Amino acid sequence: MITERLNTILVIKNWKHSVFTVNTRNFLLGLTLVLTFYTQAIIAQPFSKDRVIILTDIEADPDDTQSLVRLLLYSNQIDIKGIIATTSCWLTSDVHPESIEKVIDAYAEIQPNLLKHESGFPDAKTLSSLIKVGLPKYGMSGVGEGMDSEGSDWIIKVLEEEDERPLWISTWGGVNTLAQALHKIKASKSASEASRLISKIRVYTISDQDDSGIWIRDNFPNLFYIVSPGDHYGSATWTGINTYVKNIDNTTISNTWIAENIQQNHGPLGAIYPDVAWGVEGDTPAFLSLIPNGLNASEHPEWGGWGGRYELYKPDFSKTKSGNSRVNIAPETRAIWTNATDKYTPYVHSDYGRNFKRDSITFENDKVTLWRWRDDFQNDFAARIDWCFKSFEEANHPPVPALMHDDHLTVKSGKGFTLDAFNTTDPDGDSFSFLWFNYPEAGTYKNEIKVNGAENVHMAYFTAPKVDQKETAHFIVKITDRGQPRLTRYKRVIVTILP
Repeated sequence: MITERLNTILVIKNWKHSVFTVNTRNFLLGLTLVLTFYTQAIIAQPFSKDRVIILTDIEADPDDTQSLVRLLLYSNQIDIKGIIATTSCWLTSDVHPESIEKVIDAYAEIQPNLLKHESGFPDAKTLSSLIKVGLPKYGMSGVGEGMDSEGSDWIIKVLEEEDERPLWISTWGGVNTLAQALHKIKASKSASEASRLISKIRVYTISDQDDSGIWIRDNFPNLFYIVSPGDHYGSATWTGINTYVKNIDNTTISNTWIAENIQQNHGPLGAIYPDVAWGVEGDTPAFLSLIPNGLNASEHPEWGGWGGRYELYKPDFSKTKSGNSRVNIAPETRAIWTNATDKYTPYVHSDYGRNFKRDSITFENDKVTLWRWRDDFQNDFAARIDWCFKSFEEANHPPVPALMHDDHLTVKSGKGFTLDAFNTTDPDGDSFSFLWFNYPEAGTYKNEIKVNGAENVHMAYFTAPKVDQKETAHFIVKITDRGQPRLTRYKRVIVTILP
């Protein structure tokens, strides 16, 4: 379209030359306006928001309320299609939609101020209309003929909408409301229609909090399902959000940090954020990877992001632990998206010389895949809480990374290549830092490809390794501003290396 418009302008220019002298200055001005118009149109095109339905055993643990506070602050970037009150092994016979409404009431007070910072925040009335309830029954006792609920019917209704986007089921408690929806789909739809609807579903569940999870995985073998199987939370990837890690700074999950940056003097939504009782925001990882930050790729759990990194395989049942006798633990009958391991050496700030340097300690486990980003998403949360009451000029907003090239490149084995984020900007005029690194676990080439020179400049030079077959390597640029709190965004570049 841009090319066609420029060609039209050039035709007009040539025609005018045959009749009278063209005002070159006016032509250039017109050309600039056309380019500006089309550039702005391209930039302004909305990204495709991920759709999500929340299943929450709210009131079983204060962390559901904590996670709901955070979720609503991203309700302009995630398309919330339902918030369903459910049971779990911790809350077997009650559901509490009124607790969801209480958080939305607090959101209603600050939603107008959020719109000063970004567009698209839904009004509270719309969100309240999305509150639904599942049966107040535990697990499989609430699945079968005659067990339909407002919540299970709502899942089917949303799946049947003319929308080809996947539908995420972010599960913070038990999953039997989804199990009932699947049961009804299988019983009432043709095989082809059932397959079409089920193919849209993406599940991220916070371990197994009732006995319907294993039933779903056994009976719907093609269903996209992210889970650390069993209910022994110590072995789950998602616990990286609140795990105290030795030899790193854990400040951003401390009670002091939460009180100062979220709860106190941050408006009604911050005030409703409850104290930690067991673990802070244990349910939040189930939607963190839906936030569009340049790193997250929700359809690719194996690439890693704020919600952790997961790989598709059939886990070893002998390593699956049970911590609660209410939940039936059994061998997986098929591959699931589950725990993966990262080997991670943090970069730390240096007061002299190069701004960043590698730390002296390396971590390697599944929880690393999530907590390695923890300071970034905690600071992002703190900034959005500020948006609840501050003006645009008073608050901080994330930088806007911009590459000088495509985000998918192809290079030959052994050849050098340059990655560049020179065009990065910040909406507040803040200065910002660059950090380039290879993410080996996200690609097929598993050895680290180091930067040739400094990692903390806008342009990084790499040398492709010598390979015998086609490989892929993921490179991340992490851009962090110097506002308060410091905010981070990313760009991911996937490089295909040919022999």
